[in-house]
This record gives sequence, C-alpha cells and structure tokens, in this order.
Amino acid sequence: MAVGCGLAVANNYYAQPLLAEMGHDFGVSDRRMGLITTASQVGYALGLLFFVPLGDLLERRSQIVSTLVAVTLALVAVAVSPSFPWMVVASLAVGVTTIAPQLLVPFAASLAPPAERGRVVGFVMSGLLVGILLARTVSGFVGDTLGWRAMYWIAAVMMVMLAFTLRGLLPRSAPPNTGISYRALLRSLAELLRDEPTLRQSCVFGGLSFASFSVFWTTLTFYLSKPPHGYSSSAIGLFGLVGVVGALAASMAGRIADRGSPRTTIGFSLLAMVLAYVLFYALGSGLMGMVLGVVLLDLGVQAAHISNQSRIFSIRPEARSRLNTVYMVAYFIGGALGSLAGAYAWSIAGWPGVCVVGATMPAMGLLLFWATSPRPVLVEEGMAEAAQGPP
Repeated sequence: MAVGCGLAVANNYYAQPLLAEMGHDFGVSDRRMGLITTASQVGYALGLLFFVPLGDLLERRSQIVSTLVAVTLALVAVAVSPSFPWMVVASLAVGVTTIAPQLLVPFAASLAPPAERGRVVGFVMSGLLVGILLARTVSGFVGDTLGWRAMYWIAAVMMVMLAFTLRGLLPRSAPPNTGISYRALLRSLAELLRDEPTLRQSCVFGGLSFASFSVFWTTLTFYLSKPPHGYSSSAIGLFGLVGVVGALAASMAGRIADRGSPRTTIGFSLLAMVLAYVLFYALGSGLMGMVLGVVLLDLGVQAAHISNQSRIFSIRPEARSRLNTVYMVAYFIGGALGSLAGAYAWSIAGWPGVCVVGATMPAMGLLLFWATSPRPVLVEEGMAEAAQGPP
C-alpha cells in the first residue's frame, strides 16, 4: 500500500520541475504555467469529492484498480498535448483520476488494530510522501535527458503495472456501508463537516499548510532556473531528495498520534513552516539556506498532515473514506490556492513576495491553533470560585 500510494500520487507532481521547459515549448509565461499545477490540484479535489466517498460504499480493491486504469488514460493525454489549453485540461484529468492513494490510506486504517492505527497510517503515508518528493527528482532527470513528454509516457506504463500488482496483492474488502445511496453519501459529507469540530479544525490546518507547501514548490522552478542560479530541471528536481527527510517524520508523527498528542504536533509543525520561509528569505540566495528551509518546510507539512489524518480517523470508523474526503478536498483546495498565490506573488514581487505569502499561511494556522486551544479547566474553576467570594 505504501509503494502504491507513492507511485500513484507522483502523477500530480511530475510537472513541477518541468514547468519552465513546458512553458518554453508552449510559448507561455511563468505566471500562466502556474495553471498547470493549479489544474491538477483542483482536479484532485474534485476526484476526492465525487469518487473517494465511494470507498465507504464499494469494494475497495476494484475501485482502486479502476482509478489506476483511468489515470493511465489521463497521463497519455498529457504526453500528447498539442497546446497549452489541452495541457491544462489533461492536467485536470490527471488530478481527478489520481485518487488511489486516498483510497489506500483509509483502507490501511481499517485493517490496522486501533492501538497501532497511527503508526500504520504513518507508514503508508511515508510511502505517499516519498512519492510526492521523489516525483520531482525523477521528472527533472527524465525531462533533461528524454524531454518532459517522456516522463508522462513512463508514468502511464507504471500505472498499468501497478494496477495489475495491486489487483493481485490487495485483499478484497467488504463495504462498510450498504443500503445507502450515492446521493445520501455525498450529502453526509456536509453533515460530517457540520457536526465534527475536530474535522473542521483539521481542514483549516491542512489547507493552510498545503497552501504554503504549494507556494514554494510551484515557484521554486522559476527561481532556480533564473540567474544567478541557472539550474537545470534535473538539478531543481534534486531538491525533492532533500525533502525526503521531511517524509521520515510521517511515521514518527503517527507514533506520537498513537500516544494521544497529534494536536501538539500540528502546532509545532506550523511553526516549523513559518521558520522555513524565514530561512528562504534570509538565506535563499545560498544553497545551504535553501536546503535547510526545504527540510523544515517538508518536515512541518508532512508531520501536520499525518497528525491531522490520525485525528480524523479516530472520529467515526464507519465513515473513514468520507472523513478523508472532506479533509483532503480542503487540503487540495488550499494547495490550488497556494499555487495561484505563489505564481502571482512571483510575477509581481519575485522571491521576497513568495516568502511573505508562503509564511503568512502557516502563521494564520498558528493563530487558529491558539484560538481553538482548550482552556485549562482548573483555571476556569478557580476564576469561578474567586467570583463567588469566600465561603
């Protein structure tokens, strides 16, 4: 499941180190090329909203294999793109169909014993996060040697192989809900968001953290490909290897969640993201400053993400796919807005503008974290006694 998550989710991230090369081919500005990553993230949110909830209704192995077949066709559409508008639509289709990872994560949670659920989810998420990060390294190398289109042909072949592999290895699952209609399933998403404050908080924390993440990775190619850096696509992709350090935090965050303190982890993670952008602003002209910032940013984003998921999976076991849907839709809406905001900030204020926008998002998350922190009961009781006066 961890390997499957990593290979599948990578489809949404191959484009990022290749944006400058794609823009050159299509004759499109850096600002407009930000629409490629935005389209894939919007598509992912749509796929999560309309198809992932079916994991609470359908047999999961068959659904996972079907989505892998669909994403293969979308990847081929990207590989043969004759124009920029076609590329945007095909990227949207890739996002809509790259939902297998978000079916695998709740599937893993349902198979795990309750006492080990955080560790198991963290392990599977580690595979997903490594896939996100190494996608940039692989696509940068392939783009430099074979061209950006070759990356999507290779990805399509890998999805066919993955579909056959998972069909043979995954167990069949009994749907957790029967007798509920698809319409009622979708309607219940709004009810979950209305009734579960923990879910609402996680949606905001996750959306802001992934927005900050997308601000950086969408604009990094533009920043490093220009003077004084002038890096190639493969060199830019190597920054994904640095981010793997952050992916290692997923398992650690999962273990912390099993001990009952995922919210604390989220607070420290948001702070780490703010500090990452301080490093990007102050030391971003040097290689060491960029490397340290990438480690902090990815560490913060991944630890917050797995902690958010550990919190929501503990709410309603029979609705894990739908809880994950609500959370991940918010997560990727945040990512899409972050990509747009990053590209806009780059176009009007360069790297300093990117750093300000990227830091503002986790800072807003920290304000919400403080505002929603539980008030100490003992302090409240002491204030009430003081107000009543001496006995």
